[in-house]
Amino acid sequence: MAGPLDHIRVLDLTRVLAGPWCTQMLADLGADVIKVERPVLGDDTRHWGPPWARDGAGEETEDSAYFSSANRNKRSVAIDLASDPGQQIIRELATHCDVLVENFKVGDLARYGLSYEMLSEVNPRLVYCSITGYGQDGPYSKMPGYDFVFQGEGGLMSITGERDDKPGGGPMKTSIAVVDVLTGLNAAIGVIAALEKRNLTGRGQHIDIALLDTVVNFGANQIASFFASGEVPKRWGNEHPNLTPYQTFATSDGHMIICCGNDGQFRRLCEKLGCPELSTDARYGRMSQRNINRESLTAILSPIFLEKTSSEWKSVLADSDVPNGSINNYRQVFEHPQVVHRGLRVDIDREDGGKVGTVANPIRFSETPIAYRHAPPLRGQHTRTVLTEVLGKTELEILVLKKQNAIEGA
Repeated sequence: MAGPLDHIRVLDLTRVLAGPWCTQMLADLGADVIKVERPVLGDDTRHWGPPWARDGAGEETEDSAYFSSANRNKRSVAIDLASDPGQQIIRELATHCDVLVENFKVGDLARYGLSYEMLSEVNPRLVYCSITGYGQDGPYSKMPGYDFVFQGEGGLMSITGERDDKPGGGPMKTSIAVVDVLTGLNAAIGVIAALEKRNLTGRGQHIDIALLDTVVNFGANQIASFFASGEVPKRWGNEHPNLTPYQTFATSDGHMIICCGNDGQFRRLCEKLGCPELSTDARYGRMSQRNINRESLTAILSPIFLEKTSSEWKSVLADSDVPNGSINNYRQVFEHPQVVHRGLRVDIDREDGGKVGTVANPIRFSETPIAYRHAPPLRGQHTRTVLTEVLGKTELEILVLKKQNAIEGA
């Protein structure tokens, strides 16, 4: 069944994570995404291993598992953008595409004759999305940066990590490149919105997406408190500044998460733990008082949780309406009955006979379900197909481009 964006073609000039995450989302939604890679090297993340994808014989390939996380459902063409013939191919492709997504440094594509202003002249309907670290303007616009940099500069690391007054306290980045992923999602939202506007006006537009903007926006609920009070948010580790108990507790065999978002949940938690008197104690009965007296409350609850295993506590709390959960590693995640039921692992056949495991798209459509059409491609796997099907190139023209080292894989 066709996806909701199956009428859209995307020219993908991105690499690493934020850009590819955007274009993979568009590809999962049905768009024909043509991923442009450098000959020989390809996307940087192809080399971010081990571990590596394996071919049909079980041998390691030159493609990292990391690359596979953000590049399924795309067709790969290998084109040298530094060459005049390569730049001409991109211009021709842009006339046959609805969307172009790029994450080059500000001004780089203009030097190649591939800026929004230049390409919109040949294709006024083109939606052109630029993803950069700091945005298209401003004093930092030409500076490079990765996710880690923006977690620091955008404030996220100032509130992530254990409290400063506890052992191990200090700033900590998230294990997932969350700024890249969120930036990719923002870019995809922007592209879809611009396409909808184009349906009314007939014209595309330029979209400016910055990692710094994204991570600052991501902190809005903490920042709102800062704006209101003037107090700079701090690190709380696994606790919550406004909710108690909303944290992890050690059990006899590990840890579990307890989340009480209101007084009723706290009352039911106390009943299940065998200490109902706590919910009527003036220090703990109301959320505002629990937040003030969190240290003494935690000191009372912690020994109780040590009396049982995590699974035993989950059984005790099963009908309590108190949100709770275990802390799973990824092996346990993919053994979780709900994860299995939802089919969150998707194995796709590679062109070389191997299989690659990917994580399912979280969007569920009733009429146009996500289809997993293409495994993360080999570098330049579709160069010939795209040049012939999209641009109508002849075998002779393709041979000339190969001799000019403008393309690879045809």
